[in-house]
Amino acid sequence: MSQVGPRGLLQYGVLSDKALVTLLFWRKWFFDIDNRAGQETGYIFEPIVARCIGGQSISASKSPVRRTSDVNKGRQVDCIVGNDAYEIKLRITIAASGQGRWGEEKTFPEDCKNSGFRPILLVFDGTQANKLDELTAIFIKCGGEVKTGEGAWAHLESMAGPAISVFLEKYVKEPLKNLLESAPSREDLPSLSLHQTDTTIQIVIGDEAVTINRPMKEEDIISDEGN
Repeated sequence: MSQVGPRGLLQYGVLSDKALVTLLFWRKWFFDIDNRAGQETGYIFEPIVARCIGGQSISASKSPVRRTSDVNKGRQVDCIVGNDAYEIKLRITIAASGQGRWGEEKTFPEDCKNSGFRPILLVFDGTQANKLDELTAIFIKCGGEVKTGEGAWAHLESMAGPAISVFLEKYVKEPLKNLLESAPSREDLPSLSLHQTDTTIQIVIGDEAVTINRPMKEEDIISDEGN
């Protein structure tokens, strides 16, 4: 709470101090879960794709793709197959433009070209975005290829072969498709409630619920003192 407490100034007085602190607590907890889920998805997804097409992920310290700005430094590569260096993404949105890593994204194709590799961008969500168009132009300029949406899946399946393609369809492509197609409209969004005990947190969404076993440490519990 010492980290996020000052954010309550934006809503101070709208709720009692105790209620506002509780809101901040739940909000931060959900944010942390969502942020970690995004990271872990990448950690799982990229190696699966790399192995399926017969390549491997390469860390920056061991990478043959060197930075044009400093050849003594390597670049992390999602997957290398022969002389092809893949950048693998579930999707690209305008959100990337506001973050420092966007500059890194744009220099990847040039670094690959200068290191003797062909840059290939795979984006499995074909939703159009200005940043995707910008990145596509850079990859093409550097002699690379860009495959999005069904084109990306088709490329992956052609590289993987029939047996691994079944795995990709069942455990990666189909679940993603089902989730995206199940997104409710704002008008149909079901109710959400949260319930905490000493050892569990229950999340109720509409008429369904999930219970998370989470023994609480004493220092994690919001104190009633001073409220």
